[in-house]
Amino acid sequence: MKPIVILGIFVADTAYRAERQPKMGETILGTSFALGPGGKGSNQSVAAAMAGGKVHFITRLGADAFAEIAQSTWARAGVVPEVKVDRDSYTGAAYIFIENATGNNAIIVAPGAAGRVSVEDVEEKADLIRSASVFVTQLEQPIPAALRALQIARAAGVTTILNPAPAASLPDEMLALCDYLTPNESEAEALTGLPVTSVEEAEAAARALRARGVGAVVITLGDKGALYHDGTRTVHVPVISAGPVVETTGAGDAFNGGFAVALAEGREVIEAVRFGCATAGISVTRPGTAPAMPARAEIEALLARVAAG
Repeated sequence: MKPIVILGIFVADTAYRAERQPKMGETILGTSFALGPGGKGSNQSVAAAMAGGKVHFITRLGADAFAEIAQSTWARAGVVPEVKVDRDSYTGAAYIFIENATGNNAIIVAPGAAGRVSVEDVEEKADLIRSASVFVTQLEQPIPAALRALQIARAAGVTTILNPAPAASLPDEMLALCDYLTPNESEAEALTGLPVTSVEEAEAAARALRARGVGAVVITLGDKGALYHDGTRTVHVPVISAGPVVETTGAGDAFNGGFAVALAEGREVIEAVRFGCATAGISVTRPGTAPAMPARAEIEALLARVAAG
């Protein structure tokens, strides 16, 4: 199988749990703290590698202790790092607040060195991108770098996935380079100006995105699963639950990693969406982001259980 190549960022997640977020000027006591690996691109790389993909991850790191967390995380998962060490910056970090009662989260990301990923960095990895079966990127690193990588991949006939997170205004030129666009509800709303609170509203947003040049749209809908639309057919894939939800941080990354692996293996696209949903369905039953990503055998077992009824 040709590799899956992912461009994105690594950050060290600093995760705080509490009953609620503090108000401005207020200090409250939390119930727990955890330090671990994060960043959408890194999380997606780990998810894809754990799900059975041959994954290369393009990014920048600082020369510091957080960079050591990144390297050990990728080594455990089997991700091949394609890293430029940026000694003039720092390895990124993220503040993650997790609400005790629901597992819902609010996040602030400081990308550090990965926020300096450049078009030149991408050009240096152009041959690797051209060799891929699937190329994936997001919007945590600078958009010009993501745009150039998508251009290189598209010109080489590589399947392209853009996870437009965090939400940002994107030119139609960039959307037209996407075989698959994978926003969540809030990101789809930001891109279209349309509300996305139901499956029916997700379909309307997907049609609007298709009108802007996207090949196919997969809107992830949390506990409602995912909505696929390609202009010819619309398919709602219900959530694939593996148990009680512990934490939703990283669920979208789990979906994108699993989805990329299934596409790289040549699975039919709706089957690939189900594979992504199963990957996410397991990840939310565990705390953390990269450490919560399931192994291939777990994903296959869940899909078999669902198929058996």
